[in-house]
Amino acid sequence: MITLIAGGSKCGKSALAEKILSQYSGRKLYIAAMQPFGEGADEIIARHRLMRSGKGFETLELCKSFTPEAFPTDCAAMLEDIANLTANEMFTGETVREPFEHVMRDIKTAAERTNELIIVSNSVGCDGIPYPKETADYIRSIGRINAALAALSDNVIECVFGIPLVLKGIIPC
Repeated sequence: MITLIAGGSKCGKSALAEKILSQYSGRKLYIAAMQPFGEGADEIIARHRLMRSGKGFETLELCKSFTPEAFPTDCAAMLEDIANLTANEMFTGETVREPFEHVMRDIKTAAERTNELIIVSNSVGCDGIPYPKETADYIRSIGRINAALAALSDNVIECVFGIPLVLKGIIPC
């Protein structure tokens, strides 16, 4: 089963994803996709690790290129998040590449290996602000990936002001 949870910043999507993952009775993986880049990244990662401690999650730091071997079978996994994974794939040093195929391949790999996959993403592109081309391309890529994930997912939930709104399927908790 695949559950996609999207929403704006600090809207409760990660808390809902963790609640769903916590209810799984077997092995629980937390896939952290944030690459430590830029000022304050290490502090954010440390804060996230502290927030997850004691919850029974096993953290996998997978910034890009998921491999089947990274995922044990018969487990549940939460991927945090599509925006980071997209940026990691799109901005690969000196080059910029289209991340869609890479991200979708990785999601499908994770879904094939796990019993339950909970994906956290961001609602982007709704502000109507013109951005520089590279940023606009990044926002379009996340939107394209979100649309493909919504079609692939059994459940699609949007979090708004801490309220989960079911767009497809159910809230599996």
